[in-house]
This record gives sequence, C-alpha cells and structure tokens, in this order.
Amino acid sequence: MRLKSDPVCGEVDLTATATELACLARSIAEGEGFISSASASASSLGGNTLAGVEVRKAPGSGVRIVLDVQRQTLVISGDPDARAVLAENLHAMATAADGGHLHIDYFPEHPYLVAGSLPLVVNSPEVCRPGEPGPQRM
Repeated sequence: MRLKSDPVCGEVDLTATATELACLARSIAEGEGFISSASASASSLGGNTLAGVEVRKAPGSGVRIVLDVQRQTLVISGDPDARAVLAENLHAMATAADGGHLHIDYFPEHPYLVAGSLPLVVNSPEVCRPGEPGPQRM
C-alpha cells in the first residue's frame, strides 16, 4: 500500500492491492488495527509518504479521517455503523474490475463522514498490481 499526503490539495492518496484494501476494510469494520504503507520517498506531487493507517473505535456518530502529523499516520475513527459503510465502500473498490478511484470527501449531511475529515482518494487495485509500479501522476 502507498499512502501519500498532498499538503497543497489537503487530501490523502491511497493506492493498494485488492488484498491490502480488503485488509483495510476489515480493520475499519472491526474498529482497530494498523496497516503499514510501503516506504518510499516523497511523491512527484510534493506530497509526503505516510507510515500507514491506524483505525480506532470512537464514540459519537460518523467517521473522522485525520492526519497525525507527528507520527505521519492517517487515523480513521468512528462508530460501528459509520465505519461499516466506509468498510463496504472500500471492499467494493477492492473488488471492482473496472479501475478508477473513489473520492471520500466530507460535505454537509454526508452519510457517514464528520466535518473536519480529510479528503481521501482511494485508487483501484487495477492500477496497483503486485510487482508493478503504481500510477504515475502528472
């Protein structure tokens, strides 16, 4: 899995294999876990490679996606119902055969994200096959 923060756009870009996305979806559904990202240098967009994703249970309603700057870790937390919806979306992306990407962006009345969540772009596993380089952005 490659996980990069783009400070200019304020979003996080996640590229993973189907297996890695399924593992992340499972951790989100369960409400705990840490998935490491592959070590790499800063992206060509000037973003920073993150250490991984930490998933936590949290009281209240909704999912919050934030960056722990000190640990360079993306933190996803929330209640079980909201986490389940996000997990289903990631699982659908893991099994999608048509490529593409998924934008997870907060907007007022979002069905599961809370205000203050970072935008997350999840790339299809079709652009990240084991042993092949990930997508190149220009």
